[in-house]
Amino acid sequence: MATKGLTAEQAKLRAERNFAKTEQRRQEAESAMDALKAEQRAVAEKTARLRALRLAKEAADAEAAAAAAAAAPAKTPKTRRAR
Repeated sequence: MATKGLTAEQAKLRAERNFAKTEQRRQEAESAMDALKAEQRAVAEKTARLRALRLAKEAADAEAAAAAAAAAPAKTPKTRRAR
């Protein structure tokens, strides 16, 4: 580090300022990572909720289709009468 021409006190102040800047950047990066993780967690939770709803709807639709098929009378082919 270039401390030529600086007194011990000036060098100490410069080092403290550099440390403070570095610490502030670290805290900002940590805060940004926390925000990113929270956003990713929210997206994952929303995706899981929507997937569960979709699967439940698909199951209900399949059940309704099966019930409708069972309730409908079976169609028998009509035979032709000879004229």
